[in-house]
Amino acid sequence: MALSDAQKQELLESKQETFQTFRPSVESLEDLLFDPIPVLDHGFVRVVDYMGDDNAIVQAARVSYGKGTKKTSEDKGLINYLLRHRHSTPFEMCEIKLHVKLPIFVARQWIRHRTANVNEYSARYSILGKEFYIPEIENLAPQSAQNHQGRAGVLNAKEAHEVLNILREDSLQTYRHYEEMMNCTEEGDVLDPAKTGIARELARINIPTNFYTEWYWKIDLHNFMHFISLRADSHAQYEIRVYAEAMLDILKRWVPFTYDAFCKHRMNSASLSSDGLKVVQALIRGESVSRKEMGISPREWRELMALLNLDEEARPLPVNAA
Repeated sequence: MALSDAQKQELLESKQETFQTFRPSVESLEDLLFDPIPVLDHGFVRVVDYMGDDNAIVQAARVSYGKGTKKTSEDKGLINYLLRHRHSTPFEMCEIKLHVKLPIFVARQWIRHRTANVNEYSARYSILGKEFYIPEIENLAPQSAQNHQGRAGVLNAKEAHEVLNILREDSLQTYRHYEEMMNCTEEGDVLDPAKTGIARELARINIPTNFYTEWYWKIDLHNFMHFISLRADSHAQYEIRVYAEAMLDILKRWVPFTYDAFCKHRMNSASLSSDGLKVVQALIRGESVSRKEMGISPREWRELMALLNLDEEARPLPVNAA
């Protein structure tokens, strides 16, 4: 992870400023404020600003004037109730703003979450830095035979090193061409006084998607949790999952009551279709059920059996998967 000199100076100045306010603040998040959390080889996530806390959610739900006299256990219970029953607006009363440095291909996945306000580093205005993502060797894998948008297995050492060399060499060569087309270096120094060079907005079109970009990303708590629930999932691509895992730790510091409820009712829970619910109800009654009679697709059946920890070899309940 690398911060520019200007960013380091900005960070230093920001940490030296303090403000007196009537607004509630969260001490554990204040301790983290502005500091970059390293992600991948050159990326980071850092909290720039936030609004609200667990109590703001409770206040919005009760429409109260302040903290009131409710017990902590009642506040926890209310937050659990709100999340369990998928209420959203009380959580929308809290917001957070992050500064994120990430590979362009991760940004293209990330931006599919359209419920945030985003302002990205402009390669029309500024020169991109020579920073690109190279995976760790353990994260190189072939295409999955089952999952058409994922990876599975491992590459042998020879193949892995060949891939890493290709990625590194192509990235370095592309950046050399990028500077050559603009006729200037990363620092803005002219390479050849006899040449003009093309505009930055044109030179950037040859940059690979493993190069790093940056943006400010502001989102409310409800949609923040939705992002984490999808992107911190084990099925998400590794390179975006590690960002979501860093954000999960931010969530824990920011709103600990909500974090606990979120882990209970979102991250470590599961939803069932109406057909899946009928299967579970039949199993509880001790009845034998089959996939065909329940009208469930083979894929959903496999997912349901995995969720219930049932298999062909040892089924604790009388289930017939034929």
